[in-house]
Amino acid sequence: MADTADPQDESGPFGQPLFEDPSARALKRVGVVDVGSNSVRMVVFDGAARSPAYFYNEKVMAGLGKGISETGLLNPEGAKRALAALKRFALLAEGMGVQPLTVIATAAVREAEDGPAFQDQVLRETGLRLWVIDGGEEARLSAQGVLLGWPGAKGIVCDMGGNSMELARIGEGQVGCRVTSALGPFRLQQVQGGPKKRRAHIRRTIRKVQAKIRSKGERIYLVGGSWRVIARLDMERRSYPLTVLHEYRMTPKSLLDTLDWIAMSDLGVLRARTGTSAERMELVPLACEVLRELVDILKPTEIDISSFGIREGLLYEQMPERLRARDPLIEACRAAEAAQARIPGFGKKLYAFIAPLFQSATAERHRLIKAACLLHDTTWRAHPDYRAEACFDNATRANLGGLDHPGRVFLGLALLHRYKNSRAGSRMEPLFRLLGEDEMAEAEVLGKAMRFGAMFSIDRPEEAGSLHWQPRRKVLELRLTERGVGLMGEVAQSRFNALVLALKATPKITSGAA
Repeated sequence: MADTADPQDESGPFGQPLFEDPSARALKRVGVVDVGSNSVRMVVFDGAARSPAYFYNEKVMAGLGKGISETGLLNPEGAKRALAALKRFALLAEGMGVQPLTVIATAAVREAEDGPAFQDQVLRETGLRLWVIDGGEEARLSAQGVLLGWPGAKGIVCDMGGNSMELARIGEGQVGCRVTSALGPFRLQQVQGGPKKRRAHIRRTIRKVQAKIRSKGERIYLVGGSWRVIARLDMERRSYPLTVLHEYRMTPKSLLDTLDWIAMSDLGVLRARTGTSAERMELVPLACEVLRELVDILKPTEIDISSFGIREGLLYEQMPERLRARDPLIEACRAAEAAQARIPGFGKKLYAFIAPLFQSATAERHRLIKAACLLHDTTWRAHPDYRAEACFDNATRANLGGLDHPGRVFLGLALLHRYKNSRAGSRMEPLFRLLGEDEMAEAEVLGKAMRFGAMFSIDRPEEAGSLHWQPRRKVLELRLTERGVGLMGEVAQSRFNALVLALKATPKITSGAA
């Protein structure tokens, strides 16, 4: 069904920017710190909060929870490293004008006997207050992080940390049932009796979790560093061309093949091939054991990776509801246009001008068309020889939410054709295999429509003419106003002809009322 939204409607995705609202503008720079069992990370979010830009991101693999199930105490060396990291983060936040930092602590600090003493020490020496959350709250925040980047997400979120694993049900923008378990790799290192006993322990625990979460062959969204490493290894095994982890999707069979491949491989070689830290790779075999049992017991239809988790969930927590309701992709593209385009606001006019070509497009496809129009001029400062590739790189590798991998490539290819007629010989060609032939042809049409529309009338294309597409007869008509007749020069004619060729259409140019 075609998207029939009025491009002038101020309530739609091209409406009044929310960051003109003081309550939304207050979220422009937000700092959060996650004190986990394995890592301590600070993230400062900046820009379009609905699809946040990462102003600053630093992680220390402290290993705070290593050995906690054996000693009941925080790892002494890990506590030193975590405290040093928190001191640094407090000073960095002060320098960036991010006050106050929101600092949460998860399984290690909440379970250790000396957790309260560590909280007191952190407050005393850094001025930071650690908010220790329970497993249910950890699951809720991780699930909210997934919703921030994936508004339509429905299924089960599974977040693995060093000492625990949380699951939560999500759907229709809400977080439902939440369950926590002690299936973090540090915990599993302490299970006695060898691999068979450990596997039996994992199966028992996951069955208990399943009895509460009651997953019925749904999609699983994986959150956490160990899961991301496994996904990166799946990409490596498959020679997958796009190494963006967010919204990377695996079938159960492909994932199980990868788990077998990891088990038979030299971890040192895999670590070198993927740039994984030694601390993280050490935990991967245990994470693989858990994931194998999750797939066997929950029987998911698909396994997806979310780069958004507990930290993004904290940001989502602070958002006003009207900001949560916005499309993260469109919001990010709007922010990019406002900051980088020569004529901010023209993307909306360009979309209105070329929309008649896409009357039968789905609502999801119109999202990408709107995004492309907003981004069409954001790389104008790049060298002309590299603008097309810069556009493609920006679309395919940017940290965007609400955009799957085929969508990234479609958007990138459309923007490539915004600056370049042919894609033959492009170094981007390996990524094109994520699209079908029809999708590539549609992306080319979109790119060439933007290429014509963007230069036909620099400021007000609606006052110069209008496009009328007759798909059954394959006729593309350009109706020119008096102003449009004067604007239809040789270069404009050449670009219109390229669009006609991409459509395999017959051109028709008329003059009179548009």
